[in-house]
Amino acid sequence: MSLVTAAVTPKGERRRYALVSAAAELLREGGFEAVRHRAVARRAGLPLASTTYYFSSLDDLIANAVAHIGMLEVAQLRAEVATLPRRRRGPETLADLLVDLLVGSESGPHLTEQLISRYERFIACARQPALRDIQRRNLHHRVDAIAEVIERSGRLVRMELVSALICAVDGAVVSALVDDREDPRTVVRATVIDVINALAPVDQRTVQI
Repeated sequence: MSLVTAAVTPKGERRRYALVSAAAELLREGGFEAVRHRAVARRAGLPLASTTYYFSSLDDLIANAVAHIGMLEVAQLRAEVATLPRRRRGPETLADLLVDLLVGSESGPHLTEQLISRYERFIACARQPALRDIQRRNLHHRVDAIAEVIERSGRLVRMELVSALICAVDGAVVSALVDDREDPRTVVRATVIDVINALAPVDQRTVQI
């Protein structure tokens, strides 16, 4: 049986997905250094040879893991946005909402580790051309989702300014991670409150519900 044929069978697809999921978990927990053939196979409960059978290289496996994490994060973000009621929101309320969506809803060591892993992936995508398109797609989905949040909050949406808002959030998170005395959620909230009215002004045509 050829490799291509084996990989597209139901069993092959299940094994391939198990390896990608395992690599994604390791990547989130320990960064890129944690993703090794043996560790992935052990986490997936599969033979070591399966990692090279279903993927052309470790870089190929990592690229699939990065894409998988991005898909999960985007799906979660879109699901949360879809349940968001339409009403006019002030800077503080909208800042709280954006912090929950873009950073996380709970502070603590677990959130910090998740954020470190996220921004390590950002940097890796900048260094590795194969990952850049994946990260661009993820960013595009984030921008679309946050644009919908802003529109549902009775504010004007300009896509280039939504991108600027997300960049401000990313910068605030990285700054807080460098200074570990700062809580990322607190830093991002203060940043969003400072810029939200300039980047997403209230739409005067909306009627408060």
